[in-house]
Amino acid sequence: MKTIIKTLGIITLLILTITSLNAQKLGNFGSLTSKKVGPKTIVIPYTDVVTYLGYATAGTEDEVKEGKKFYYIYVWIPAVAPEIGVRMMSPAGDVDAKEPIVSPDYTSNIDSEDYFDTYITLEKSDIKSKDNISEELVKTAKWTTLEQNDDSGDMPKDPGGNSYNSLLRYKSDSSDPLKALTVGLYRIGFTTYKTGEVNGTFIAQLAAPIKLPGVAVAKTIEDLLLQFDK
Repeated sequence: MKTIIKTLGIITLLILTITSLNAQKLGNFGSLTSKKVGPKTIVIPYTDVVTYLGYATAGTEDEVKEGKKFYYIYVWIPAVAPEIGVRMMSPAGDVDAKEPIVSPDYTSNIDSEDYFDTYITLEKSDIKSKDNISEELVKTAKWTTLEQNDDSGDMPKDPGGNSYNSLLRYKSDSSDPLKALTVGLYRIGFTTYKTGEVNGTFIAQLAAPIKLPGVAVAKTIEDLLLQFDK
């Protein structure tokens, strides 16, 4: 009897482990565009996806807004885009991405089991030229929040079985200069929905339905400027 109970325990543990691993796998990143194929509606995946792997540490936030500790990933978008998608998962889990941008913090903490309840924003600045990008000018720039998301049913569940990972899709509003996806400096903001610390590995992806040659993504303005020199 003890052998049977022990065997059942091992099987249960294996099932839970496999479920957890599967829950952390990212599939295709679907856009807002879909098409009918017979009785089914097929969501068209984004064709251009940039992946960033990072690690957020408690106490290293970039800004505190409305009681929340925000971290930023800066993005240079070099061309007009019809739509942008952003998604984030923590922990980073089973990563299968083409040429991801890997931060040193992620490499140092790749085995960490820490994760957080992601909450993301897509923000646009009034900086429209590379020549106007500097740490000083970014601090005084005007930022407009285009879209935000807390929990998405389109994302894998976290290891705790909760749908706490985030995904947003934003369609350009060409009638409003502040909300149009034009050339310029953007940022992905991330924090937790509940007030508290952000700690753990994460994968963040920025996507578009068209190729955007020259997109730059970095955790700091210094690193972003270095990408322009490549």
